[in-house]
Amino acid sequence: MSTDSSTTDEATPTDEDLGPDDGIFVLDGLTKEFGGLTAVDDLSFAVKEGEILGFIGPNGAGKSTTFNCGTGTYPPTDGTVWYRGEDVTDEPAYEMVKRGLARTFQSFRPLEDRSIVDNVALALIPDRVASLSGLRGETRERARQICERVGLGDRLEQHPGELPHAGLLRLEIARALATDPDLLLVDEPFAGLSNQEVAEVSELLEALRDDGITLVVVDHNMRGLLSLIDRGVVIQFGSKIAEGPPEAIKANERVQEAYLGGDSL
Repeated sequence: MSTDSSTTDEATPTDEDLGPDDGIFVLDGLTKEFGGLTAVDDLSFAVKEGEILGFIGPNGAGKSTTFNCGTGTYPPTDGTVWYRGEDVTDEPAYEMVKRGLARTFQSFRPLEDRSIVDNVALALIPDRVASLSGLRGETRERARQICERVGLGDRLEQHPGELPHAGLLRLEIARALATDPDLLLVDEPFAGLSNQEVAEVSELLEALRDDGITLVVVDHNMRGLLSLIDRGVVIQFGSKIAEGPPEAIKANERVQEAYLGGDSL
């Protein structure tokens, strides 16, 4: 885990205005309302290139809604999203993918009638409109390499239904990697995993960062995240309550209160 010398030792919910030059991916004053419900409330944070940022919060805190607003799935009610210095607030998800931002989803939706390698091969095709019979040899070879990269090299011809939950997560990551991202947002990767599987997935995510991919990992599993991340942002009820390095996050009283009755810190 790397250390950012510009990061303070205290986990404080900083409220300064952020701009396009503050990180590779910047949310400033992000707000999302659904009718009379405010799911994300004036939330600001920046992701620094090359880091693993943990985006943390109890269930129902607004983590996935923030993700959806930042990646073009939902239009935010207010606020600004910048990616690599450009305002992308109103861009749809497919345009964000073209820019180099990929994400995984909590609900895995692979093609059940296709092999693991074919699922990844189809994700390599830009417009996703192609038959497997039209896939060229180099596309399948690239898909095989990605499968090897995520630890599925020995399961290439199996089908998704033959994979355990941790294997399906690796397939989801592989499909995201097929878009050749600079920034990968990983949504709830540790849900349903054993401690050993959490450690193994953490090793994979660290290896991806070592290969030059910036990561944002969203989860409510504090124990799994704090041993992985360089820096954390913690939200509750759609608002930021803490930001800082892992040890400061762990010691923060507001974070402990938010997790009272949940994960042990």
